[in-house]
Amino acid sequence: MDHTHQHDAGHRSFSISKWVLTGFLLVAAFFLWTEHRAHLLGILPYLLFAACPLMHLFHHGHGGHGSGAPESGTGRQDQGQAGEKP
Repeated sequence: MDHTHQHDAGHRSFSISKWVLTGFLLVAAFFLWTEHRAHLLGILPYLLFAACPLMHLFHHGHGGHGSGAPESGTGRQDQGQAGEKP
């Protein structure tokens, strides 16, 4: 008995169901977007204002604020052993 034909039929049904699911999700996304577009786009200005404090909370920066001069003892790469003077 040849089992390759049976395997191909199972693969084909999986492929068809994948296309059906993709089509259903696309249609659902379209209707969600068209029906709720005003709600989603209306919240964008508030998200901009919320992003400012969130950015300050979670942004740990690329150095400190100020003149750009490094502070003493803040982990410079070119320092030697602890207590060693350059």
